[in-house]
Amino acid sequence: MDVTMTYATQDYWTWWIAVYLYLGGLGAATLTVTFLTDLYLKRHPCLVMWGAISGVVMLGLGSAMLFFHLLDHVAVFSVINPLVLFRKPDAWIAWGTQFIIWMMWWGVLYALPYMARSEAFLRLPLVGALLRLRWIAALARCCERYHKVVGWLATINGIGTAVYTGLLLQSFPAVALWHNPGVPLLFTVSAFSTAMAYLLLVLHVVVRREEDHGLRVFYERIDLMLIAAELVILFSFFHYMRAGSESLYRSFELLWNDWGWLVGFIGFGLLVPFALELKGVLRGWGSRMPIVTASVLVLVGGYLLRHYFLAAGVYARPW
Repeated sequence: MDVTMTYATQDYWTWWIAVYLYLGGLGAATLTVTFLTDLYLKRHPCLVMWGAISGVVMLGLGSAMLFFHLLDHVAVFSVINPLVLFRKPDAWIAWGTQFIIWMMWWGVLYALPYMARSEAFLRLPLVGALLRLRWIAALARCCERYHKVVGWLATINGIGTAVYTGLLLQSFPAVALWHNPGVPLLFTVSAFSTAMAYLLLVLHVVVRREEDHGLRVFYERIDLMLIAAELVILFSFFHYMRAGSESLYRSFELLWNDWGWLVGFIGFGLLVPFALELKGVLRGWGSRMPIVTASVLVLVGGYLLRHYFLAAGVYARPW
């Protein structure tokens, strides 16, 4: 039986969802990297508080973008219930929602002991009053006693959230560009690269402690490797898309003929930061500005990846 196929560029998942995927991956990876750093590299209360607060805010803002984009806002109550994983275990958005919710809870609990001893937080009008409550103080002591357990619970949910941002797209078989195993890998690598870039900004611009030099260099090296991995994955995507199905080839034409993708994302979002960080790792820089510039470019590039990836999604429909 002959079947005629039509192809149409999807126009429903726009920048709203791109922001959700971007902030979800960035926030989760930021929390994960921050906590693993504090647990195994260097005890750093200041970095933990910055990472925890900003990570939770990113996850909250990203989730809000998805909520406002929903047609049925009441449906959100069905996915925030943990029992949804038993009723609908194949729904990735349900898994992602649970990962995000628990990531935020464990993230706050991990940072709570540091916040309870921070003069800056204790001076805040409402926050300081809450931190002085007897049961909050007891909870902070409990979290400190089991800090490693709380940290790993946060880390597991953080990694799950970062991977989920790619699995959500992979679950759409009608869009060939999204429906392949490379998407979760690409989005996860990008999430941790942008997290490294964000934390480098925090260490270079906000914290700025001389004793953190070794940590900054370590983050630069990790981000350099993540950018290299991202470039290798994109190289594989290029050849996979060029020789793929008709739907995939149409996505290929949309992506690889777009100057925003080529110059904005690959050029300024990957290649320029890679060159700046490579120079910093090999010979160092006389000031912090090149690494700050590279970090900002990586953060912008992380959003552009998701923006153009969604915009290039092509549906294949038989009729």
